[in-house]
Amino acid sequence: MAIKRKVAILGATGAVGQRFIQLLHEHPWFQIDVLAASERSAGKKYKDACSWLMETELPKEIAELPVVNADVDSVEQAGTVDMVFSSLPGELAGSVEAQFGALYPVFSKASAFRMAKDVPLIIPEINPDHTELVKIQQKLRGWKGFITTDPNCSTIQLAITLKPLMRFGLKQVVVSTMQALSGAGYPGVPSLDIIDNVIPFISSEEEKMETEALKILGKYNGHTVQNADFQLSASCNRVHVINGHLESVFIKLEQDPTMAEIEEAFTKFQGEPQNLKLPSAPINPIVVRHEKNRPQPRFDRDTGNGMSIVVGRIRKDPLMTFKYMCLGHNTVRGAAGGGILSAELYASKGLV
Repeated sequence: MAIKRKVAILGATGAVGQRFIQLLHEHPWFQIDVLAASERSAGKKYKDACSWLMETELPKEIAELPVVNADVDSVEQAGTVDMVFSSLPGELAGSVEAQFGALYPVFSKASAFRMAKDVPLIIPEINPDHTELVKIQQKLRGWKGFITTDPNCSTIQLAITLKPLMRFGLKQVVVSTMQALSGAGYPGVPSLDIIDNVIPFISSEEEKMETEALKILGKYNGHTVQNADFQLSASCNRVHVINGHLESVFIKLEQDPTMAEIEEAFTKFQGEPQNLKLPSAPINPIVVRHEKNRPQPRFDRDTGNGMSIVVGRIRKDPLMTFKYMCLGHNTVRGAAGGGILSAELYASKGLV
């Protein structure tokens, strides 16, 4: 792919927008051309408009780029746009993304369109065929472009681990999450609320997990997505960790596979991104650890450059069939990295 597609990032000054910049800088297929954010940032150089939070240095050429308003006219005046990555806040995303979607391919991390019947909710290893739904969307809405969405961060890592288990007949899933502070954005949770504490509530998180996974793991019938047929119950908690969501997952299956068969299903799982060797695709979407005390956020969140889901403590359960722990980097695979991988998939299919 010799000619790079030029991209705009909406919500570029936020934590996820910054992660997009970090991961897209020197990307082999995509080139950052326009940075857009709120009116209070517009007109400033990027280095003056944001407080850079990433582990790596802010690239010099990005630092000098101007920030423009997150509207179509401002973005088009600022540069060339082939496609758009959106990390806008959910309350703003709906109307703004629709304006861009009428003209350009929009890869959205926001929740506004995730459950719309004509909008794909994509995890590239799981449901690459759902990308075809954008053609239905374009016909229904009369758009040149489209909107495709990425799931909630906690849903992504859970769904990736559920996909290889569906061969055994997935019946029930119970998940309890321990979610990192970065999932709340920046500045996020006040320090006096979270230090020496766990907060057993994250607004709308449980509802997202319980609905999004069924759509992602459902079947595309050429017209719409038919939800997967299993039950899912979630309980979500905010914990004092910077990056990396840890989830405790309990599974009831129709069959009774051995622990070795379950582990083999995890370790051998690959999808279309691995077959296509997409730039952001990890070699192994799921990595299994055998230590008694792993995975842990501090040690395992960067596995596969933050794009692999780490599974451990696979064991029988007296009430369900079995249980395990899974860990994912919530701002890489769970946010910007997942969005970039989706864009690579669409590009490989000739849809952008």
